[in-house]
Amino acid sequence: MADAPDQAADGSVAAPATDPSDSDDEDEDDDEDDNPLETEAEVAADYLEELLDIADLDGDIDTFIEGDRAHVSIVSESQVLVGPEGTVLDALQELTRLAVMTETGNRSRLMLDVAGYRDTRRQELLQVAGEAVERVQSAGERVSLAPMNPFERKIVHDAVAAAGLVSESEGEEPRRHVVVLPAS
Repeated sequence: MADAPDQAADGSVAAPATDPSDSDDEDEDDDEDDNPLETEAEVAADYLEELLDIADLDGDIDTFIEGDRAHVSIVSESQVLVGPEGTVLDALQELTRLAVMTETGNRSRLMLDVAGYRDTRRQELLQVAGEAVERVQSAGERVSLAPMNPFERKIVHDAVAAAGLVSESEGEEPRRHVVVLPAS
């Protein structure tokens, strides 16, 4: 038996109810599906917002996409989520990536910053790389730097390459470090 059209109390047949916003919602969902990095950023922001609420910490969350990576920043005066030498931040980034992967089913390369720590650290590392490049160029000998995490080593490798020299990573975690080599 086929479904009969809905009838109003006066006996007239009502048209099926439609919500014009339904198509807009579908378009928004399509936009999210079209850009998985936007979805990553939103999932991460939701996760971190909930974490801040549970921990009763203040902070605003900003998201943006740069290149092939979603970035999420917690804007705060507190260093609690940074920890000594960024160790808490690194752990929180991994937890956030796991939350994104659980929600989306895809591995995340999301970058998290708290209280501007990563931006400040990037500037410090660019200075360290610049000084190492100068030492290698003036002495002609290789220069070994202090141990760094993968994020930090990448910044140094990129800076050394931009200066026209070569660098490599040596050692095992957590003592893995960058060595800047003289030009051949």
